[in-house]
Amino acid sequence: MYLQELQLQHFRNYPEADIRLGRGINVLLGENAQGKTNLLEAIYVLALTRSHRTANDHDLVNWQAKTAKVSGRVVKSAGTVPLELTFSRQGKRAKVNHLEQARLSQYVGQLNVILFAPEDLAIVKGAPSIRRRFMDMEFGQMNPRYLYNLSQYRTLLKQRNRYLKDLQHKQKRDLLFLSVLSDQLALYGAEIIAQRLRMLHKLEHWAQVIHAEISQQRETLTFHYATQVPDEALTDAKSIQAALSALYEKQRDKELYQGTTLVGPHRDDLHFWVNDKNVQTFGSQGQQRTTALSVKLAEIDLMKEETGEYPVLLLDDVLSELDDARQTHLLTAIQDKVQTFITTTSLSGITRQLIKDPTIFHVADGTVVADGSPTSDDSATKED
Repeated sequence: MYLQELQLQHFRNYPEADIRLGRGINVLLGENAQGKTNLLEAIYVLALTRSHRTANDHDLVNWQAKTAKVSGRVVKSAGTVPLELTFSRQGKRAKVNHLEQARLSQYVGQLNVILFAPEDLAIVKGAPSIRRRFMDMEFGQMNPRYLYNLSQYRTLLKQRNRYLKDLQHKQKRDLLFLSVLSDQLALYGAEIIAQRLRMLHKLEHWAQVIHAEISQQRETLTFHYATQVPDEALTDAKSIQAALSALYEKQRDKELYQGTTLVGPHRDDLHFWVNDKNVQTFGSQGQQRTTALSVKLAEIDLMKEETGEYPVLLLDDVLSELDDARQTHLLTAIQDKVQTFITTTSLSGITRQLIKDPTIFHVADGTVVADGSPTSDDSATKED
């Protein structure tokens, strides 16, 4: 899978852009605050219909315009797929093959991307909510069923929390309806946990191989999924569902007192262990960086295993954060494997001998110009 071309209209600081992209490694070169990260964001938005930088879609629209559009052509083994997203005050519209999609969940998964930025170290050392979001965003791309269950779960969770608040303030008294909501929440919550465990098991396998290589076989990386569901129930979705229902019953008085749902995948966490020590708490900065890099690179192989296609890799100023050994491993791992976009202020910060035939773009004040002649038929040109 690769993105053949990208068009922008009134997106961030780009009034117009029409870019032919290289199939291999694309380097976005320019000073800070010129629009390099905005280009990566546009690709991310084209894949997931949302930004990784803001929760407000209006931020994506150029301040001089009322609507913004991101479109592109994705080349897969089965053929070429045109994608289009339009953002306006009325909401966002998504098209696949020029046909508008009734639900965004039908759109997500047409283009798979992996974003790696310096702040992604927070996957290891940040709050549990960051790791939950990581699982939901990545697994949702790979598995439409996961995305559906997550959507149903979030809707029911809001409804249940609202009802718990009503019960807390004596505005409602029907505990039977709370039980109905609990049963439904347990159903979808169990599916999410079961799917997370399945995907994490595979992700751990790929990450262990990569981590061992980077650490020269001195370290072993393992995952631990932290949940209130007892270990003996983590065998299948039905067992997890029964355990969640029992936990809701057990925690009912406490939930009524606090007015919120205290059990479920929205409270779970993911821990990374290196040589039997929690790397979040006891790991060095180097171990944390290696763990984050291993997990991100492992996603590439997991997406290929799950979808049959390699994803597009977005590296936002991340090479400057890695030492030579980790940078070398990263560039060697992606060479001739996945389409990659790298933002940087200087080529001197990149081990260029490890990058074969890169397509280089110069980014300045919302314009993009390809560097010199195309290196292949798939290389980029800019018509502006």
